[in-house]
Amino acid sequence: MTFSLPIDAEANALLDRSPLAVLLGLVLDQQITMEKAFTSPYVLAQRLGHEPTAVELADFEPEALLAIFAEPPALHRFPKAMAARVQEVCRVVADQYDGEAANLWAGTGSGAELYKRIFALPGFGKQKAQIFVALLGKQLGVRPDGWRAAAGAYGDEDAFKSVADIVDEESLVKVRTNKKAAKAEAKAAKGL
Repeated sequence: MTFSLPIDAEANALLDRSPLAVLLGLVLDQQITMEKAFTSPYVLAQRLGHEPTAVELADFEPEALLAIFAEPPALHRFPKAMAARVQEVCRVVADQYDGEAANLWAGTGSGAELYKRIFALPGFGKQKAQIFVALLGKQLGVRPDGWRAAAGAYGDEDAFKSVADIVDEESLVKVRTNKKAAKAEAKAAKGL
């Protein structure tokens, strides 16, 4: 399957060929739009003049990486924190997965194991780990036994809850509508 997020074709093409770009998109997908998060790996590659490896980013001089993240337009709303987070995640990939992001999910024997590997990444809580399991299963065909259960509600066939479900404009609208409704429900539950 090819990515068809509502972003530039070149950014989608990078996601298609680079497991690291997909991982970085998920890392950055917080407190900014999904479009910004999944475009930023492409912008990072443009700024570097090549597609970076996890080892390269893990070993990058932190202040230099921050400068790249902060260059207008910044790659994230919080460039300092997210440059550091990208480095932390890339260090795990470099140290535990031979520098290959795809090794994070390669050879997982079960959805539970896949979830556990993702959950162990810096900055990945339960929800983000479940979304990534769902994204891998729905968009990239990474489907070890039990992957839907490991993805929780994000693994449902017609969930339309996250980036894992976006394949066209119609699905994007459904995801946005569901997110808006969930936020309103959470706000109402707090009595706001």
